[in-house]
Amino acid sequence: MEMLNDWLDKIDSFVWGWSMIALLVGTGLYLTARLLFIQVRHLGHAIACVFGRYDQPGEDGDVSHFKALATALSATIGTGNIAGVATAIAAGGPGAVFWMWITALVGMATKFTSCTLAVRYRKIHDDGSASGGPMYFLRDGLHNKKLGAFFGSMFALFGIIASFGIGNMVQANSVVGGLGYLLPESIQAGGFTLWEGFNVSWMSLITGLTLSFLTGIVILGGIKRIANVAGVIVPFMCSFYVLGAVLILILNIGAIPEAFGLIFKYAFTPYAAGGGAAGIAIQQTIRFGVARGVFSNESGLGSAPIAHAAVKTNEPVREGTVAMLGPFIDTILICTMTALVILVTGSHLTDHDGGALTAHAFEKGLFGYGHYLVGIGLVFFAYSTLIAWSYYGGRCAKFLFGEKAIPIYRWIYIGVITIGAIGGLRVIWTIADIFNALMAIPNLIGLILLSGVVARETKKYCTRFKNGDFNK
Repeated sequence: MEMLNDWLDKIDSFVWGWSMIALLVGTGLYLTARLLFIQVRHLGHAIACVFGRYDQPGEDGDVSHFKALATALSATIGTGNIAGVATAIAAGGPGAVFWMWITALVGMATKFTSCTLAVRYRKIHDDGSASGGPMYFLRDGLHNKKLGAFFGSMFALFGIIASFGIGNMVQANSVVGGLGYLLPESIQAGGFTLWEGFNVSWMSLITGLTLSFLTGIVILGGIKRIANVAGVIVPFMCSFYVLGAVLILILNIGAIPEAFGLIFKYAFTPYAAGGGAAGIAIQQTIRFGVARGVFSNESGLGSAPIAHAAVKTNEPVREGTVAMLGPFIDTILICTMTALVILVTGSHLTDHDGGALTAHAFEKGLFGYGHYLVGIGLVFFAYSTLIAWSYYGGRCAKFLFGEKAIPIYRWIYIGVITIGAIGGLRVIWTIADIFNALMAIPNLIGLILLSGVVARETKKYCTRFKNGDFNK
């Protein structure tokens, strides 16, 4: 197992090197400039669209703007907000949070572009349902059709594999971690040895089997059932988690300026963890900040456009504006809450990592009971992510192999959940990181090459909006 970890670490370090960081952030900066800071200009319009302000009757698609956003958020608001932020701080220091912000801010333009293209090039089927995402706009949007088909197939293949990592095994493993804060040690004790050096607890096995069942009864119902469940879980859990974080910050309000000071200071200077001499290099701070930022909000990966393509609208730009709210809500708001709680409670100076670090911070901030909130949050956030990513992977499978592949994919997906529940945290996180990068490469290339299409669509939409074409 140690040899496997070392091998995966080397691959992870290569794919998440400076070239990938430059591609992700650079693409976001380029799109921000080309679209004239769309994430700032259209923020108010995006909020209005979420609540149906400009909806028109008889538009194609499956779900409302709100449910499309909720489905996409259910895939992003999860372990990245709880365990991912903590991992970024533990491995990259407080300054990693700054680079998470940068990833989110430029990622809003990236997500706007990708989701606009997803609706622009989606396929409306005879039953009125829609299929879309990077695999479609890569195949149908690029002038070189052979190259477009290659990139589209590459994205779909990596999307299927990534769905088993970032969307499945990581989430199932995080549910087990969350239950570890909720259940007595006597219940968690006991298990068996699968092979030498790999022990499985009965709790993780039972949790995995239960999750497989609960996920199956939702995802077998398709996008409408997934969107309905996500539309309930996401607002409830976001409110529940954020209220707990806000309470801690109010109780430690005097420490907030210092926390922000740590974030800005160590974004550009080496961080000596715990006052030690070794410290954390700036390169490591940036790497973990960007990687965990992308893991959290998925900007640039191309997964969210698959959900947004199912929206009921005939206006691609309108859904693009709604989609760009995802990184803002996920990273700028919720991840920042988690980071500040860790910093104001001084938990970043401990030896904890991942979900355990966030749980320790909440426990310390809420009179010894906050870890229960983190445990409940991990369970529900991870479950919502599980069901959303099944849709992403299923659409990728349909693109490559046709409609008949979807049931086969779903049953495999349901079975892999149990494997994730009993697997080790380190190896699962590393695999997820690797396939995040592999998904992003063809998607980002497509966004750059098709940015002119989005710029023209956006200009036309803004002109029509100023002329009052969308007023009811």
